Amino acid sequence: MSVRHDRDGRRDHARLDAVAQRVDDVRADVAQRAGDVAQRAGDVAQRAGGVASDVRDRFSSRRHAMARYVAQRMVLKPTIWSITDVTVIDRDRVEGLTGGFIVVANHSSHLDAPLILGALPRKLARYLATGAAADYFFDVPWRRQLTELFFNAFPVQRGSGTAASAADATRASSSGASAGSTPQSSARRRAAAKAAARGRQGQPTVSARSLLQRGYPVLVFPEGTRSKDGTVATFKPGAAALASACGVPVVPLALIGANIAQPRGRSWPRPGRLPVGVAFGDPMRPHDGESVTDFSTRVRTEILRLKDANTARILGSSDPLEGERP
Repeated sequence: MSVRHDRDGRRDHARLDAVAQRVDDVRADVAQRAGDVAQRAGDVAQRAGGVASDVRDRFSSRRHAMARYVAQRMVLKPTIWSITDVTVIDRDRVEGLTGGFIVVANHSSHLDAPLILGALPRKLARYLATGAAADYFFDVPWRRQLTELFFNAFPVQRGSGTAASAADATRASSSGASAGSTPQSSARRRAAAKAAARGRQGQPTVSARSLLQRGYPVLVFPEGTRSKDGTVATFKPGAAALASACGVPVVPLALIGANIAQPRGRSWPRPGRLPVGVAFGDPMRPHDGESVTDFSTRVRTEILRLKDANTARILGSSDPLEGERP
């Protein structure tokens, strides 16, 4: 009996050892398969991320960047600098910037964007995208092409205060339509309808947010339109909201004398190389817990400070104050 009992015990131990080995094998196989699945998932995510971050369009194209360089640095800047007397102040404050950021400036003249593009360091201006009114700059092909070439422009819903996408412009225009609309609002709706048609046809749309997320800087005029007398209107909070949402800095710029050199309503600057200036501030970010409205107000306050601090230096004590038209 004892011999048989010993044999049965050895068989049971052998079976238990076999079961334990199988369990270990199954665990190893499951772990290997889980690792393979995780690796495949990682590969898929990496490919998807690569596609999202490697969008091929005129904003990322080196060929377009070279064409813009020729248009901006060999045509636009020499022209503006030859017909106005330009002073650039504290440009070195932004030379360490990389990736996406938002240039925010006061707006009183068609000189504003050319002055900013010419004043920025070349490496920062190379891919800078400018929000331009969709109902004017994108309403006819020749004007759209020139605006895209010289300013790397993308369409903005006028009055939105930020570089909204064409789809956002369409929704805003549709919701704001009324029976008593003005010709200008009708033009905005037509521009928005064209943008919506492009979206339905599968043509890509672009917004300031998408450009910032791809690492490209954008230029925004938060007043939404040009000032008539050079005073700085209340900022719409769109630029501050973009900076907070995308985690990018805001570069405050004060433009001085532009509305005197080329006031609203003139198609070309006044003769005589009138003085104009671009004053750079330090890049700004929202404070912890700071609201979008408070951050927008703080950016505007800094631009006003830069403007007040440098007006006499740019215009001279004997020159008319900003906002006056000689």
